[in-house]
Amino acid sequence: MAMPAFPLAALLMIASGSIHAVVNAIVKGGRDKAAGRALTDGTSALILLPATLFVPLPAGAWGWLAASAAIHGFYLYALIRAYRIGDLSAVYPVLRGSAPLLTALVTLGLLGEAATTWQIAGIALIGAAMFVMIAGRHIGRAALGWSLATGACIAAYTVVDAIGVRAAPSPASYIVWLFVQMGAVVVAMFGILSRGAMFAAARAQWQPGVVAGILSILTYAMALTAFSLGPTAPLAALRETGMVTALLISILFLKERATSGRVIGVAGILAGAALILAG
Repeated sequence: MAMPAFPLAALLMIASGSIHAVVNAIVKGGRDKAAGRALTDGTSALILLPATLFVPLPAGAWGWLAASAAIHGFYLYALIRAYRIGDLSAVYPVLRGSAPLLTALVTLGLLGEAATTWQIAGIALIGAAMFVMIAGRHIGRAALGWSLATGACIAAYTVVDAIGVRAAPSPASYIVWLFVQMGAVVVAMFGILSRGAMFAAARAQWQPGVVAGILSILTYAMALTAFSLGPTAPLAALRETGMVTALLISILFLKERATSGRVIGVAGILAGAALILAG
């Protein structure tokens, strides 16, 4: 018996969030973060390029794909700027915490998508919990600004891709073409901005970049498949359960301390997820 659409979409999103945290930890840990990100997206594009021969052309979704590529370019530029000047444990909760709140504002307030009272409460609780996780952490004005800009871009491409994947002939068509064009845009953008220096840096750290590229396909393919099955705002919020994974990585591998704020934040994220699933 097939699993109902929303529970399946929710499981895909929760898994996507955890894998996304791993990808960000790999990029943050690299010496040259722009090179690491270009490697990630370039690898994803090369892996999926042959698949363009086997999936339908994304008729009806070309405009959404173009908009998504442009937004992803701004998103990655802001992300790298934030990571260069701020700690992962301070930057990541801000950019991920602001995104589901902005996504909900757009999809529920402007586009009129439906959500239950429990789901709205869960979205708000997850967003608030993410900000609790930076309590007591120093984050400079510039890092905060770039983190919030990144969060706004995440919300923008989430809405665009949620609409685009539904407009395409199939989720696979949109996913494949999105990764291929995004890889081209990101490699070209960071190559131009670094005046070619990025390519030398990429050769020195290609192995983690390739791993991140493979995981990047997995995490966002899961997210886009979930968006094709269910409502945007609650699912976007569920992806932020990946912060639990990010916290475990920081404690177990980066040897960071589990502060009370972080523990409370994780509890709030899990409670918010429970409300969304119950709703």
